[in-house]
Amino acid sequence: MSNIAIFASGSGTNAENIINYFSNRKTAKVAVVLSNNPEAYVIKRSEKLKVPAIIFDRHDFYQTENVLGILEDYDINYIVLAGFLWLVPGNILQKYRNRIINIHPALLPDFGGKGMYGERVHRAVIKSGVRESGITIHHVDEVYDNGRVIFQARCPVSDNDTPETLAAKIHELEYRYYPVVIEKLITGEAG
Repeated sequence: MSNIAIFASGSGTNAENIINYFSNRKTAKVAVVLSNNPEAYVIKRSEKLKVPAIIFDRHDFYQTENVLGILEDYDINYIVLAGFLWLVPGNILQKYRNRIINIHPALLPDFGGKGMYGERVHRAVIKSGVRESGITIHHVDEVYDNGRVIFQARCPVSDNDTPETLAAKIHELEYRYYPVVIEKLITGEAG
């Protein structure tokens, strides 16, 4: 059985969905949740689901081996980013090459890059006039939203969509597909 670490910075709805999905699976389990935000609601969600939550700061992440040590202590095989906004440092990228994945709330390569997350993405999508958006699940590398695409799912963008209504469509796709794609990656069915 593989051990997953989830990195999250916010409310943690995707993290909770992933934890619940793997709670009855034989392929993997979520062993730990790590957050760079001591106020993030994901901490309460993970504790409620009996998954340890560990908080780290910028110094721990970028200037030390502390976070890498936590991953090793929990015997982590895969890292899943779920609303985590910091660039992953080189020491973690090297150890977990092709085993760190992220979900982006748009169809990359469009509407990605530093600062493009959450409502900012949905506003940009609507403003651009494109007729569809969706999710992109991708490998993580040294550049924001740049890693090789593993999976995309699409949804229509309507004339009357707001950032909130588009976000609701995107969340449905995230909840439906992210845990399944993670499992397929672990079992070798997705690349």
